[in-house]
Amino acid sequence: SIQRQHETIDHIKQGLEQGEFVLYYQPKVNLKSGALIGAEALIRWQHPKRGLLYPGDFLSIIENHPISVKLGEWVIDSALLQISKWQSLGLNIPVSINIDAFHLQQADFVDKLSATLARHPMIKPSSLQLEILESSALGDMAEVLTIMAACIDIGVNFALDDFGTGFSSLNYLKRLPVELLKIDQSFVRDMLEDADDRAIVMGVIGLASAFNHQVIAEGVESIEHGRQLLAMGCHCAQGYGIARPMSGEDIVTWAAQWQPDPAWLTSLH
Repeated sequence: SIQRQHETIDHIKQGLEQGEFVLYYQPKVNLKSGALIGAEALIRWQHPKRGLLYPGDFLSIIENHPISVKLGEWVIDSALLQISKWQSLGLNIPVSINIDAFHLQQADFVDKLSATLARHPMIKPSSLQLEILESSALGDMAEVLTIMAACIDIGVNFALDDFGTGFSSLNYLKRLPVELLKIDQSFVRDMLEDADDRAIVMGVIGLASAFNHQVIAEGVESIEHGRQLLAMGCHCAQGYGIARPMSGEDIVTWAAQWQPDPAWLTSLH
C-alpha cells in the first residue's frame, strides 16, 4: 500500500508537469428561470496508460500529502483561467471547486489564494466559490474560521458540500460562514421512491432557510426530480438530468442551447 502511494505521488507529480490533468465543469442552473448560475469544476486525470481517471481513483491515495496541495493550487489556477476565457466570450459563469481540508488549513493558504487571484485581475473574487466537504475533518475549528473569514474578506465565498452525510452537520452549519448548502445526491437521487430521503431533502431545505443560506440539490437525474424540488422550495440544481460534466469549451455550446423543461416553468413555486 505504501509503495503504491509513493508510485501514485510520483506519477501525479509527473502528470502535473506534463499537463495530464484537466477540469470538467458541471452546470448549475435555476430550474425555474433556466438561468445558468455557475459550474462545479471536477478534476480528471488523462493518464497516459490507464485512460481518463476520476477523482476517486487517485485523490484518496494522496490525502494529507503535500502533493494534494499542489494539485489543489493547480485546480484554482485552472478554474480562474477558464472563467477568464468564458468572460472573453461574454459569459459570466462563477465556478465552485472542492477544497481539501488539508489544503485549506495550510498556513499560507490565504496568501497564495490572493496571489493567484491577483494574476487574474479581470476576475471578481466572488466568481470563485470554495466547497468544503461536510464529512471532512476540519481539525482546529478556530483556525479554520480565521482562514475562512480571511477568504471572505477578499471576496471568495464558501459552500458546504454533501450536506447531511457527515457527523457534525448542525455544528458546522451553526459555526461555518458558508453561503450555500449542497444537498447530497445520495438523498436527492432516491427521494422519488424513498420517503426517508424525501424527508431529509425537505429537512435540509428547511435548515438552509432557517440559517438564511442558499441551497442547491445535486443528483437531479430526471424532470420529476426537478418538479419535486421546486415544489419543496429548492430552485437550484445540478445533475445528469440537466447536464453531465463537460469541457470548458463544451459549456459555451451547451449554454447557448439549454432550456429548462416546461414542466419546471409551470411548477407551483
